[in-house]
Amino acid sequence: MKVAILDYEAGNVQSLGFALNRLGVEAEVTDKHEVISSADKVIFPGVGHARHAMSKLKEHNLDTLIPSLKQPVLGICVGMQLMCTHTEEDNTLGLGIFDTVVKKFVVPHFKVPHMGWNNLSHFNSEIIPKSEREYAYFVHSYFAEINEHTSSRCTYGVQFSASLEKDNFHACQFHPEKSGKFGRLILQNFLNL
Repeated sequence: MKVAILDYEAGNVQSLGFALNRLGVEAEVTDKHEVISSADKVIFPGVGHARHAMSKLKEHNLDTLIPSLKQPVLGICVGMQLMCTHTEEDNTLGLGIFDTVVKKFVVPHFKVPHMGWNNLSHFNSEIIPKSEREYAYFVHSYFAEINEHTSSRCTYGVQFSASLEKDNFHACQFHPEKSGKFGRLILQNFLNL
């Protein structure tokens, strides 16, 4: 299986690569369009600032490539946020794959960023197993609102989309590569699509 991890200088590539290696997959980190387009699966990682990440996507013309992909695509953290229409982080336009907006956490008595383990609920996912007892690892200050593409939810002062799914596009606000056995199962389910 050929797996491409998008290279646009936006973090968590190494830990993601290690997680895939543990599943027996050697992924290629690349910004080359021909490699990405011919991959069986594409992973769109992200840690960092939305505007900077989007400028890097545009620099490599990945902003036009990503929405056109037909194989299974998995966005993670900022990767998920950039797949949305707009994020409040520096008033940044996203790729518009998911028709929803990303907002900043402004919840009294809750620390921002939302960082650590939290559980998921309201499952409607192809890749996330339904279990009210499993926890995933989050690190984020912005969240996607609940919308028609929400495939699981999380609550941190406010309920938000923990994951989104539409056609061949899947996305997690949490980090499956840092979410233990539960995260490994999610990555394996994605690879099995």
